[in-house]
Amino acid sequence: MARQSTFSGNRLEDYALALRQVPLLWESDLPLASNLANISALLKQCMDRVNWAGFYLWHEATSQLILGPFQGLPACTRIQPGKGVCGTAAATQRTQLVPDVHQFPGHIACDEASQSEIVVPIIRDGVVLGVLDIDSPRKARFDSVDRDWLEKIARSLAGLWPRAGARE
Repeated sequence: MARQSTFSGNRLEDYALALRQVPLLWESDLPLASNLANISALLKQCMDRVNWAGFYLWHEATSQLILGPFQGLPACTRIQPGKGVCGTAAATQRTQLVPDVHQFPGHIACDEASQSEIVVPIIRDGVVLGVLDIDSPRKARFDSVDRDWLEKIARSLAGLWPRAGARE
């Protein structure tokens, strides 16, 4: 397991540290939920002005996203592809950077304090495994720096994610 890290408050340094921590926190013999719980805690600790950090996982049997491990207030449990920011990220396989969630058509409000959001799809071999969802109580909290680093983290997660039939 990774040792406790102190984040500096410098986004570039903190994201670089978080990216290095991801594979160190991942234990391949543990269920996916255990690993993602640690990653959501890492991201919530690493990022300032964030009120929710977590995952929605693609559920093949029902063709929808289901709530995975997270840090924050209770959240919506099921999201259809193309619905809200998370469903849009999954359907388009593109990061959604939303400066004002109230301006996003069909936004699903789980935490009314959220003002901005970034959702990064986690993709392996062209298949969406889930999405990384991060909310902020500040409008325009996220920018291209966040997008670039969170996409690097999502690619790292895609490489660590268990293959079909692996322990979940």
